[in-house]
Amino acid sequence: MIQVGDAIPDATVMTLVDGQPQPVDVPAFLAGKKVVVFAVPGAFTPTCSEAHLPGYVVLADQLKAKGVDEIVCVAVNDAFVMGAWGKAQNAEAIHMWGDGDASFTQALGLDMDTGAFGGTRSQRYAMIIDDGVVSVLNVEPPKTFEHSKAETILAAL
Repeated sequence: MIQVGDAIPDATVMTLVDGQPQPVDVPAFLAGKKVVVFAVPGAFTPTCSEAHLPGYVVLADQLKAKGVDEIVCVAVNDAFVMGAWGKAQNAEAIHMWGDGDASFTQALGLDMDTGAFGGTRSQRYAMIIDDGVVSVLNVEPPKTFEHSKAETILAAL
């Protein structure tokens, strides 16, 4: 699993731009910026939709006021699902990344097998990344939601 002080691995994810999936070169996106990346097990799922993503939507301006250049939500879903979820959640200030094949999640070592629920998914986590290097990594124990929420990351900045 990725650790504080590690560089984010070379990976590509997808995002929706003008209704079309577009690749994002993750290291290039992160270069020279302070970025908060948080991951959820699945778009449109209860805790993710009722608390995790909404917390970042509400606190986006405060995070940016503390020096965060970009906020990213990632899930093992396709770019269309992530785009629709972002739109439904009024998440205009947040980049919605689809990791459809879980390659980014697996490269981080933060994948989990949810069996019949959805197969390979991401663990719930949040990271602060400075110029491509992890400075804070908060991974949630199973079935919890405390360490990766927006309020906790805001306090860590």
